Amino acid sequence: MCGLEEILKSQAENRAWSKELRRKNSELVNSRLANHITLADYAADRKLVHEETAECRRRASILDTQISRRTVRPLVRES
Repeated sequence: MCGLEEILKSQAENRAWSKELRRKNSELVNSRLANHITLADYAADRKLVHEETAECRRRASILDTQISRRTVRPLVRES
């Protein structure tokens, strides 16, 4: 188990990765629109970016769950 601080650090790293993936996707689309790469290269690269994006989202979901579990306080019952 990781501490909350480590999880928050991982979340920040995952967000930076997400930002990088969005930049890569934008560059890929622009390269294809400018005919700098073939359709086959575009399709192959797009598939890789899509797979990385799915993994990034999966990790974000896991990190969000871990943060929620560590920050939510149990309900206290009044007797």
